Amino acid sequence: MFFQKSDTILTNIDVANRNANTSEVKRHNSSTATTENAAFGAGAGLNIKRAKVPEDKTYEDYQRVYNEIATKISEHLDYDKGDGYFAQLVRNAWHASATYAAADNSGGSYYGTMIFEPEEFDFQNKGTAIARSFLSSIHVQNPWISRGDLWTLAGVAGVQECNGPKIKWRPGRLDDNTGTKAAPAGRIPDGDGDARYVRDFFSRMGFNDRETVALIGAHVLGRCHRHVSGYDGPWGDDSNNFTNDFFERLMGNWHIKNWDGRKQYEDDATNLYMMLPTDMSLKEDGNFFKYVKEYAKDVDLWFKDFADAYSKLLEKGIEFPEDNKPLEFKTLHEQTVPN
Repeated sequence: MFFQKSDTILTNIDVANRNANTSEVKRHNSSTATTENAAFGAGAGLNIKRAKVPEDKTYEDYQRVYNEIATKISEHLDYDKGDGYFAQLVRNAWHASATYAAADNSGGSYYGTMIFEPEEFDFQNKGTAIARSFLSSIHVQNPWISRGDLWTLAGVAGVQECNGPKIKWRPGRLDDNTGTKAAPAGRIPDGDGDARYVRDFFSRMGFNDRETVALIGAHVLGRCHRHVSGYDGPWGDDSNNFTNDFFERLMGNWHIKNWDGRKQYEDDATNLYMMLPTDMSLKEDGNFFKYVKEYAKDVDLWFKDFADAYSKLLEKGIEFPEDNKPLEFKTLHEQTVPN
């Protein structure tokens, strides 16, 4: 997401959460990835990141953690003007993963490095500590799960628990507790770019235009906050419900907002909703726009494409053993409704 998405109210939580995570790191040295970074192939220079599931952990263990995350989400549905924590968790997982660079297989969610500088203090990551703080109690209850696995699993729950599609997910990320694997600043896109900027950023991760547009559709969730990102407002009414509303609204008429903040757009009809310049670039580029039109008309198609692309994003750069099959989790609702 571009990824000022749901950049919710920020006080001193970044500092507090970093201190908490530093203590947490010291408690979990047993899961440190110390031997997973080696040359990939003869002279290729790419980093191998092999998934390794903690011993004796099964699907049921991960479903239980999913349930703990989902239950906590359900207990805070009034958070941030009724948006809840859906967008927060989706955004945190997105930012943990979107540092990936296909050229050298660096970055991504594998090492769980967003608690270390310079990655932690990248301007585009402002506000992500709120999601990590939300998850901290769950991590304390489940110290065996890595940060990368917890953050990405929470991103899956964030989508599914607000009526989104099923997201296939696999475990086995290993924490880097040294901070040496932290991604450089500048790998998370800003909201103030044109179509070429958008395409270049997503191409760096290995995504094509269809996948790019599908992923940006997650802007249906949450809102921006001026004091965090410089942008302000929600993208639409469905800020706590996973729908194709983002694409439907983008098809309408927009104008540049007249204010003293960063350049953004507001809808002609009500002036209540916003779009970022990067969002508007999807209308201005012909190849992007054809997918916008498809997704505005067909929510099922978007759900399918988003689920595939988001799952791929969360796994970028990771090698999974053949027996590590994708998992699909039941929502809380599915577990309470009789078959």
